[in-house]
Amino acid sequence: MTRKQKRLAVIGGGVAVIALAVILVLFALSRSVSYFFMPSDFNTATIGPDTRIRLGGLVEEGSVERNKGTDVKFAVTDGSASVTVVYSGILPDLFREGQGVVTEGRMGADGVFVAETVLAKHDENYMPKEVADRLKAEGVWEGEDGGKP
Repeated sequence: MTRKQKRLAVIGGGVAVIALAVILVLFALSRSVSYFFMPSDFNTATIGPDTRIRLGGLVEEGSVERNKGTDVKFAVTDGSASVTVVYSGILPDLFREGQGVVTEGRMGADGVFVAETVLAKHDENYMPKEVADRLKAEGVWEGEDGGKP
């Protein structure tokens, strides 16, 4: 091999290693992406059973049902639609009817959202920006700070 061929082989090997690293990073990131939806988005969106999503809105009044142990069933609404959510675990202390929540999980085959995580707003002045913007557009929530802490 000449010097020129060795140099090209080293450069080609380096480019191949960098390309492989980029592909692995993109693959890892694509598996951890979760899309944000409001309950009214479920009517128009096609969501596969293995797609991890975030569902945000308000806990519907009168919808919280506590079952055996830590199993809870409730509905998340944005004023125009609601989605039934089931969750098995300890709920945040601030979780209650009428509060803003963001749940993360997967849509079940029966149309019930199976949550793996439930997040409640931490005080009366905060709501995630996406949720606040959508609820304001629907006319359900009238916070003054626009979701800013």
